[in-house]
Amino acid sequence: MDFRTLPQTGPFRLDNITVPAALLGHAGDLTRHSLAIADGRITDAREGPVIDMGRALVLPCFIDMHTHLDKGHIWPRSPNPDGSFMGALGTVAEDRATNWSAGDVRTRMDFALRCAYAHGTRAIRTHIDSLAPQDAISWPVFAELRAEWAGRIALQGASLAGIDRADLEGDYARTADLVARHGGVLGMVTYPVEDLRARVRALFRLAMDRGLELDFHADETANPDAATLRVIAETAIEMGFERPITVGHCCSLATQPEDEALRTLDLVAKAGLNIVSLPMCNMYLQDRSAGRTPRWRGVTLVHEMGARGINVAFASDNTRDPFYAYGDLDMLEVLREATRIAHLDHSDPGWINAVLANPARACGFPTPSLAPGAPADLVILRARNWTEALSRPQSDRIVLRAGRAIDRQLPDYAELDHLMRTA
Repeated sequence: MDFRTLPQTGPFRLDNITVPAALLGHAGDLTRHSLAIADGRITDAREGPVIDMGRALVLPCFIDMHTHLDKGHIWPRSPNPDGSFMGALGTVAEDRATNWSAGDVRTRMDFALRCAYAHGTRAIRTHIDSLAPQDAISWPVFAELRAEWAGRIALQGASLAGIDRADLEGDYARTADLVARHGGVLGMVTYPVEDLRARVRALFRLAMDRGLELDFHADETANPDAATLRVIAETAIEMGFERPITVGHCCSLATQPEDEALRTLDLVAKAGLNIVSLPMCNMYLQDRSAGRTPRWRGVTLVHEMGARGINVAFASDNTRDPFYAYGDLDMLEVLREATRIAHLDHSDPGWINAVLANPARACGFPTPSLAPGAPADLVILRARNWTEALSRPQSDRIVLRAGRAIDRQLPDYAELDHLMRTA
């Protein structure tokens, strides 16, 4: 039987499959296994046909914990003029002011969600540009899509604004109320500013007063003097913040003196922060100068974090917008590129959890599992080991949701053509 043809009714068993041992609670890398599926879940039952999968690699569906659905797919109308971080900031600001109506944001977000679903993602946290008046436009759109996509992709929203642009006593306090009403996460971009520590404390107070989690973009730069991650960790400890805190990027750690960077990581571990690395976007933006070959990859110190027990995840970040011209919210691509960029190979085989259990823990999503009772939400690859799996795009993968293969047809970019003419 062709392993791509699976039953669409009744129980069945996938036999002779390969799975990461870490997902079974075992030591080692990959191991042979079998999975019985009935009533949309993994089960101990042994009913129905047995399908020899030829050692195909099987994973739970993915969690993408750092995305920007509201920015996605604007590149055709608003390309980055020079590929730089500042070029991205200015271009997005202009596009947002000109084009981000509720209809525009909704269409692009839904397009991105259809891509993620087809690739095998089951949960997403998206950052939402939230300086007024955009917050009042984008958050209701997010809420509508979250309801529409329930049961296919679980969605979380996190507000986003620059630390020196947000009025923490005025407009951003009202934004925090909006975030709370929508069950979201309070977010901020941090970088060196004169009153950084006071502003970070004020953001923590907004979150504490409303019972909100925090999610930061921090130190997305090669500047070794950018050390806001340390301030976030120290503030969390000093204020006794009890809700989860996630910090993304943290690129400047890789350019700081080793002892300084490691002292910061000790604080991060003590504070219990979650870290998410965005290897594709950061390799695109960081160390970019015209006519000069980049000297570093832009990735943060993930191995040193893992050694300290820090919860580390990888995620997609931006998709076809001025911050990253490429991508399709495909977490298998993220895993493949993270493995290459951050040298996850020849390392702890548990790194597979950086796209599964670790982001689930950071965000509070249900933990992807292969245990009996877990939803039969699976990604099946025509590969028997990691080098086969990560050497090809796996465009013929099978995605099961509740034990049944979904239609993996990706939406056509032409669907967005009418929006690209608005600039």
